[in-house]
Amino acid sequence: SVIGTSSLRRAAQLKKKFPQLEFKDIRGNLNTRLKKLDEKEDFSAIILAAAGLKRMGWENRIGQLLSPEDCLYAVGQGALAVEVRAKDQEILDMVSALHDADTVLCCIAERAFMKRLEGGCSVPVAVNSVLKDGQLYLTGAVYSLDGSDSLRETMQTGVNYPQQNEDGPNDDVQHVGITAKNVPSQAQEAAENLGVELASLLLSKGAKHILSVARQLNDAC
Repeated sequence: SVIGTSSLRRAAQLKKKFPQLEFKDIRGNLNTRLKKLDEKEDFSAIILAAAGLKRMGWENRIGQLLSPEDCLYAVGQGALAVEVRAKDQEILDMVSALHDADTVLCCIAERAFMKRLEGGCSVPVAVNSVLKDGQLYLTGAVYSLDGSDSLRETMQTGVNYPQQNEDGPNDDVQHVGITAKNVPSQAQEAAENLGVELASLLLSKGAKHILSVARQLNDAC
């Protein structure tokens, strides 16, 4: 069976779990990809983000939802952000009302993980983060392009800190590019440290070699 996906990350993970399947690149918007699935015999199935299908009201096209055990997601996937000028306090104050604290902390941990690994869209790096009972759990993994070589680990940290009055010279401190004025800075720092520590653990186990080979192979394609 041939499975269509445009994601190196998804293909690498699923090749490891389902080595009998063939994965083929598929491009285009939702309409285009679904049309290719329906009208051609090239694909037995395609992999898409469920959020996009649900937003379009096409839940009936979802044959199976992939769990985190099957397929981790990309760093920051599904999170929405507002980009503003650095140190523009008026705008920062205005958009701070939009923050979802859980999403902020998950994104900080994930982005710190990616930054420490020096990863990017050309290599299969995947994550899953969950915040529960004041604990932030981060799972991170790296894969070879064919899924035969991989590393995956989970770490956690406490992020249940009270909001403090932090006005002053550090009131717009960024954590891996994120400024969140209504989320406790101690929690943000803990989330960033979690991402760095998890990436460092994978690097100590050989993640750099896996990513270097994957990057070289992808660049050669």
